[in-house]
Amino acid sequence: MNKAVLAAILYVGIVIGGYTLYDEYFGTPLAAADEAAHGNDGHDATAKADGHEDGGEEHGQGGHDEHGADAVGSHQVSAYIRSTENGIDIFLKDSHGRAVDDLVVSHEKLLHLIVVDEHLQKYYHLHPEQVEAGKFHIDYPLPAGFYRAFIDIKSEKLTYHVKPMPLVVGQPNVSVPGPELQPDSVLEKTVEGETVQLSMSATKTNEPVTLSFELDQSALTPYLGAMGHVVILDEEANEYLHVHPTNHEEPVFQTEFKKPGVYKIWAEFQQNGKVRAFPFVVQIHGE
Repeated sequence: MNKAVLAAILYVGIVIGGYTLYDEYFGTPLAAADEAAHGNDGHDATAKADGHEDGGEEHGQGGHDEHGADAVGSHQVSAYIRSTENGIDIFLKDSHGRAVDDLVVSHEKLLHLIVVDEHLQKYYHLHPEQVEAGKFHIDYPLPAGFYRAFIDIKSEKLTYHVKPMPLVVGQPNVSVPGPELQPDSVLEKTVEGETVQLSMSATKTNEPVTLSFELDQSALTPYLGAMGHVVILDEEANEYLHVHPTNHEEPVFQTEFKKPGVYKIWAEFQQNGKVRAFPFVVQIHGE
């Protein structure tokens, strides 16, 4: 047989075999990732269930860990998210495309989902439920738009790194620039009649920062195992922090900022059975 013909046949066989293996191990998660990047059958809908927006609709909570959308090596979890007609799906795979099913409960939930809109004006803290190995779902149709999602999980055996994940819901208009975040001149917010004041021990990078909140503690009760939860994002929604109180009695938190810039802080507290998110914008300076 002509060597050129034989080489062509071998090449075609290798390509077909490679695609077959690729689809077997990675087909499902990559499909989910593609849907996450482009959106999938989302709806216009009013936020409800256990999510919040600035101003204090009810939210869920996120855990404290880093997460990632890209698998590197066999010991890392890859997470994918997509909007559906009636809510949100999340898929968890290892680098071989196998469903991850060894999550550890963190603050009373296996998975915490933080979602913000592109301008950091809308904030949702949700708790999808596991529907099968490696798949979570929540019936929570977000309004059409462009979002960033942060999936908060802890795997018993695999590593996981938090990264922002694009989420497009419905068929929104072309994204347009929003107003720049401006640091608050006064760190006091009132949501649904409840007022919270924030005090920061420092505003510089690479040093411990204590966040103390003054609020009506007479009706303050634990929420998902803590006296409050704090989520922090930089203005580009790339740097993510999720902080829990330093003790079980007071709404006092400690964290550290690695980069200078403008950050938005959402502090969540449960008072009289209602969870509210109080948004603050702060400036962090370099050393």
